[in-house]
This record gives sequence, C-alpha cells and structure tokens, in this order.
Amino acid sequence: MILTENPRVSQVFKKHPAAMRKKLLYLRQLILEVASETEGVDQLEETLKWGEPSYLTKTGSTIRINCKKSDPSQYAIYFNCKTILVETFREIYRDTFCFEDNRAIVFNEGDEIPIEQLKHCIALALTYHDRKNLPMLGA
Repeated sequence: MILTENPRVSQVFKKHPAAMRKKLLYLRQLILEVASETEGVDQLEETLKWGEPSYLTKTGSTIRINCKKSDPSQYAIYFNCKTILVETFREIYRDTFCFEDNRAIVFNEGDEIPIEQLKHCIALALTYHDRKNLPMLGA
C-alpha cells in the first residue's frame, strides 16, 4: 500500500494536548494498518478535510479523525454521513460503540478501544465503493 502523506496533517496533530494527540495518532495508526492489510486498497492519501486529518482511497469513503469540539475529553472517527457506513456499524456493533448520528464512532478519553471491531469498521469504509450495494456491506 502506498501512503501519500501531507505535512500539514502532522501540524494539526501537534496542536492537540499530548494525551489526546496520542489517542488520535493511535487511530491514524489503525487506519494505516488496516489499509495495508485490506485487499484492493493500494493507495491511501492522508490530507486535511474541514481542518481534520482525513484518509482517502479510490475504493472507499473518506475517514476523518479529530477531537470533539463540544467535549475535549472525547474524540471520534468520522465517516461520510451520506453513506450507510455508520448505520451498518450500529447494526453490527450496537453494544460495542457509542455513535453520533450517522456520522461517527465516539470515544471518551479513558475508553479501551475494541480494536478488532474498529478495524472491521475501518476496512468496510476503505472498501465502501466496492461494497455499497451489498446487504450490510457484505459484513
């Protein structure tokens, strides 16, 4: 998998307090890891969308990560609200994650992240265009 990095993204991470920066960088690492493990994801672009670190691939839907502006002790992984991604995640992982409408999985600073389940959600997002017509995204 080829990663195209954007130096402005690292500047955004540096603006966050150390503890939250560590959480966001962990989400970034999970996204990169899943992209490298997911068949069909050959390239990943790291950029800024709405001032937030964002990850794009030709086979999938944009993933963004950031702290919650409304609560600095929370952070989230955002998905395109015009997709059925979060709706599908909610159906599969109703008791695992906290969701914000049809756009995000939200974590509190002290939460332990269910890694395998989150990696599954990330993989579905990175391959969304190939799956969007499958029931439950083929999950």
